[in-house]
Amino acid sequence: MAERSRSIEVSARTVDEAVLKALQQLGLSQDEVTVEVIKPGSRGLLGLGGEDAVVRVTAKELPGTAEEGVSEQPPSAMQEEPMPPAAPQKAQTEGIAAEQETLAQLGSEVLQTLLHYMGLQAKVTQEEAPAEIQAESPTVAFNISGTDLGVLIGRRGETLRDLQYLTCLLISRRTQYWPNVMVDVEHYKSRRQKSLIDLARRMANKVRITAQPVSLEPMPAYERRIIHLALRDDPDVFTESVGQDEKRKVVILPKK
Repeated sequence: MAERSRSIEVSARTVDEAVLKALQQLGLSQDEVTVEVIKPGSRGLLGLGGEDAVVRVTAKELPGTAEEGVSEQPPSAMQEEPMPPAAPQKAQTEGIAAEQETLAQLGSEVLQTLLHYMGLQAKVTQEEAPAEIQAESPTVAFNISGTDLGVLIGRRGETLRDLQYLTCLLISRRTQYWPNVMVDVEHYKSRRQKSLIDLARRMANKVRITAQPVSLEPMPAYERRIIHLALRDDPDVFTESVGQDEKRKVVILPKK
């Protein structure tokens, strides 16, 4: 139980990266922890200046433990008084749906306002988040479409990353918590994800043939995660991240 109640503070360039780093240290998924944003950080508009974000990530306690004062009933008592229908689960589902509806409305308003002040004619559309992201935590996803929107993507998606961070920061000032929101431009992330998965599989085949590790180019946390997920069930190779900050990258290694 002590293992599950750990709480750590982590800093990184963005809240998302800090949370991901904390989850890796704790060995937990996002739905197994609570996240408190101590300092949202300041990157400045579109990445100019700023300071690191700081979060406190705490493992949730398991329900129905002795520490919570829940005593066991004899089998006969449990048979005489069966558990009621899972109303709390339904209420939780409805709560998540209401939260996502709120995030969808706020996210659309924030993005449209940012685009207006940037002088860009573009349309914001809510779309389904990628399945692997939804599996970890309910996420509201937006795609921005229009003409000449390369300025919103930037080199290796850096400007898009900053746009998503700024969107989440502005939403959090209304909701008082860090939202699970993903922002894409002309489905850049979807295309990039497919490209990265193809790259991961090609390099994994190379590792299988040569029995030598292969280092990929430095990538942001979001892209490194795609590589890790693409190869996590591969029977012949495994992945790990090495390096610091902008130089952090994924290495694909043969299993012994």
